[in-house]
Amino acid sequence: MRAEQNTRLGILLMSATSLVFSLQDGMSRHLAGEYNVYMVVMIRFWFFAAFVIALAARQPGGLRAAARTHYPALQVVRGLLLVGEICVMVTAFTILGLVESHAVFTCYPLLVAALSGPVLGESVGWRRWTAIGIGFVGVVIVLQPGAGVFSPAALIPLLAAFLFALYGLFTRYVAHKDAASVTFFWAGIVGAVAITPIGLMHWQPMSGTDWVWMGILCCTAVLAHYLMIRAYEVAEASAVQPFAFLQLVFIAILGVTLFGEHLRPSLVLGAAIVVGAGLFTLWRARVKGSDASVTALE
Repeated sequence: MRAEQNTRLGILLMSATSLVFSLQDGMSRHLAGEYNVYMVVMIRFWFFAAFVIALAARQPGGLRAAARTHYPALQVVRGLLLVGEICVMVTAFTILGLVESHAVFTCYPLLVAALSGPVLGESVGWRRWTAIGIGFVGVVIVLQPGAGVFSPAALIPLLAAFLFALYGLFTRYVAHKDAASVTFFWAGIVGAVAITPIGLMHWQPMSGTDWVWMGILCCTAVLAHYLMIRAYEVAEASAVQPFAFLQLVFIAILGVTLFGEHLRPSLVLGAAIVVGAGLFTLWRARVKGSDASVTALE
């Protein structure tokens, strides 16, 4: 009974995470439409860095323990991938809009599955490769190449998905020896250090109202990560991860109601195919993990 309640709580927390991330993306789209993308991302990472420093200072061992990693080079690469992915994705919001960008970005679990072999040496069976192929058919349907509306800008969210997939794989790798608090600390610090010189070069005066939006954006970023961490704490990742796809639904509502975006039939069809393929790869990964556990017990 307790496990069932934990799973339900985990699902609620992941659904809330998806909603908060969607609101965060909506605010990012607004601010990046008015100000330089690098400046907006820089301020976000300043807040992120301040938060992880304050959090680490309250933990046993303080900042020294939070910075102690077995993979310093990989942690730096992770931080660079994260800040790069956010810059690319926010740029996509300003060019393509929320709905179009997320319809393509949703393919990142497929990229994680496809890259887990060459990056982590994991085995990917024919079923998951089939799902990956079908998923990318969905991406092609969203992009509409040859339909007279395709532009290279449509590849921007695909690049963001690729960067985020690599970030996720490296996060999985460093988790072998580094605690989550260490990984969280390095992501905030490296990202802030990397984006600050670029952001300062593109500094623009911001209105008082938009500073309020920026403050809310920074707070929601922390809230979303907290909710996500809690979701993974109270339930298995394989049980709650599918509910992360709710973000696409929330994004569609925001894009249509607040930003006047449109849901093309091909976009809806392609996104549905991508989500379906992503859910299948998550299910196969869960089944494979269960089989491996049984074999180990035998």
